[in-house]
Amino acid sequence: MATFPIAVITDEFSQNFERVCATAVELDIAGLEIRTAWDKNVLAMSNGEIDQLKQIADRHGRRFVAVASPVYKCVLPDGGEIDQRFQQDAFQAAYDFADQPRILARALEIAHRLEAPVVRVFSFWRTVGPERNFRRITEILAEGGEVARQAGLRLGLENEPACHFATGGEVAGAIDELDPNPYGVVWDPGNAFAAGEAAVPHGYRKVPAGRICHVHVKDCTRDPSRGQPRWCDIGAGGVGWQEQLTALQADGYAGAVSLETHWTGPGGDKYLGTTICAKSLARLLTQA
Repeated sequence: MATFPIAVITDEFSQNFERVCATAVELDIAGLEIRTAWDKNVLAMSNGEIDQLKQIADRHGRRFVAVASPVYKCVLPDGGEIDQRFQQDAFQAAYDFADQPRILARALEIAHRLEAPVVRVFSFWRTVGPERNFRRITEILAEGGEVARQAGLRLGLENEPACHFATGGEVAGAIDELDPNPYGVVWDPGNAFAAGEAAVPHGYRKVPAGRICHVHVKDCTRDPSRGQPRWCDIGAGGVGWQEQLTALQADGYAGAVSLETHWTGPGGDKYLGTTICAKSLARLLTQA
């Protein structure tokens, strides 16, 4: 049996944060990962709104495990032609390259206010021939890492199909170049699978186990005609979640497994869909 605490990116349930926290209590979801609430990206919230999030979470006995920021989820200037195969979703955030130092500083400030240990970051919108931007991106990430180190927080670099480091192999190559003090990996095998990688076990085995600081949970099948993922219940797709959870347990992973379902749910009811996924994940953890 795996003992990782279950968390959730809160807007996968609802924009109503009070309802999210009440549901988390009902489903024994201990951790919260904030991306948007009240139809606003977390980086656009005032200090008063951030404090309100914390007060509501505390009242329900829930803790924040990560700030799901959109830092480095933008166009890299002079990086080349953008790869249009992938959906670019910034979740109510539209920031350009010049904004990144400012929003990184704000994300770190928010993490301190919420007592969240990890700030999630990306690797810029994916271009055609992404390997040519590898060195430049890792240098930018390293600069951000120094800011995080001085703030006493950790950055989690997520593998994301629409960004340069989409697969286990790609994010592993990047993380090897980055200081382990501020940098870990937000490992998302669903994203790697959607990007075309055999995420479990092959993509996962490329990522140094000790560098994984956070895990996102989603599942999907791949549409062979369009190459697009079809999101579904956890364990019903092709990611291989039972094998993944067992491997994380064997490798000593000690963080949270955070639901980022993307599934619209039965009849388009996203709240119900995420509720189903939470129950499926809890069941799979007992079998790992």
